Amino acid sequence: MRQNLLLWHLGQVGSIFRSNGIILLSFVMGKRKEIDGNPHVEFKQKIVRENIEQAAQEYYEMMDSRRSIRDFSEKKLPRSVVETVIKTAATAPSGAHKQPWTFCVVESPELKSQIRIAAEEEEKKSYEGRMSKEWLNDLKPLGTNHLKPFLETAPYLIIVFKKPYDLDENGNKLQNYYVNESVGIACGMLISAIHQVGLVTLTHTPSPMNFLTKLLKRPSNERAFLLLPVGYPAEETFVPDIHRKKLSEVMEFY
Repeated sequence: MRQNLLLWHLGQVGSIFRSNGIILLSFVMGKRKEIDGNPHVEFKQKIVRENIEQAAQEYYEMMDSRRSIRDFSEKKLPRSVVETVIKTAATAPSGAHKQPWTFCVVESPELKSQIRIAAEEEEKKSYEGRMSKEWLNDLKPLGTNHLKPFLETAPYLIIVFKKPYDLDENGNKLQNYYVNESVGIACGMLISAIHQVGLVTLTHTPSPMNFLTKLLKRPSNERAFLLLPVGYPAEETFVPDIHRKKLSEVMEFY
């Protein structure tokens, strides 16, 4: 059932949509005021769940089905979907609202091949000398090695760059704040959005990642933070039989 009601409340005009237990309030105008000389608009919650316990459980169950996937189908997907999940990630909170990120999307087979070659070169060095024995043992249940074919088979690679500082039109540095925290939150939202639309991904962090800055010709104020191949899983895909920690192991109430 869907209702569309015109709202007139405290000078606000908008619509109410009811569907599957979710009430969406879409306001197109609202009260405005200045605080310490800066413009502010009144906040109104746009999503109201009629049963928040059910909503929380449903979201948990959806996210609990997420797995890191290394076997991708070559099936194409609309570029608009990639753009939308990135728009979603870019809604993340950030220190002083600086939004210190750039999302680079690689579709070119030639460039994906170059990225794979460079990544495997770094990963080979890591597996053969940089990683400790303990680290290598911890990786054994995952069945990983230095070979990364998903960097070519996935239809898109999203490389997230962090920006410790921005540059103004004259090349002067503009400080950003809580950069790692801000970009990490955005990446989490990106992974969630990818899963929400029925696609799969993998958090890949070849170390060091400087080659990505060079291959993508990024400016001096950007540092590679995370690489996410995005697409559909291969027709036959297996994942490690591992389990997440229990709630009692990761949560403390005070």
